[in-house]
Amino acid sequence: MGESEITEVLQGITRGDRTQVGVLFTHVYPNLQQIAARLLSHERPNHTLDPTALVHEVYLKLVDQNRANWKTRSHFFAVGAEAMRRILVDHARHRLRAKHGGEMIRISLTDLHANSLSIDRDEDVLALAEILDRLEKIDPRQAKIVEMRFFGGLTLDETAEALGVSRRTVAAEWRVARAMIRAELSRVVS
Repeated sequence: MGESEITEVLQGITRGDRTQVGVLFTHVYPNLQQIAARLLSHERPNHTLDPTALVHEVYLKLVDQNRANWKTRSHFFAVGAEAMRRILVDHARHRLRAKHGGEMIRISLTDLHANSLSIDRDEDVLALAEILDRLEKIDPRQAKIVEMRFFGGLTLDETAEALGVSRRTVAAEWRVARAMIRAELSRVVS
């Protein structure tokens, strides 16, 4: 299914055609599975979520929306990235509550892609979530860019399309956000 066909399906869902949700997920499921596998590959070995479970939780969150307003494939994956982030953070918080302060769930910020955050050691999901929450108060667009690029695996072009800005703007803000996150994470884990 091509980009324009996915856009038509998304527009159908936006108009309220719930039958199109199944069609959409049939075509985007492999992409969501890859994103989830990449995110979870850096988790601890006994993590209770696997890529399939994470994708299914994302699916449930996305189809449970009363007023889905996905404009393009990139926009859909941006919303999916936000859902994955929330699920992983909620899962980490639940695990910590269950263990009364036990070990935090760890993710690696390496191997995202050539232009990644390039941090050599694992960092906490919760620490990253807190940093993104702070960044969102300072610069919501930069926080969204990190969310889309890291959690959603979107390219610079896809992120730019989803945000309605230029690729150059996304690239510049991605560099700034990565630098800020590196600095914040080094303070949190040092």
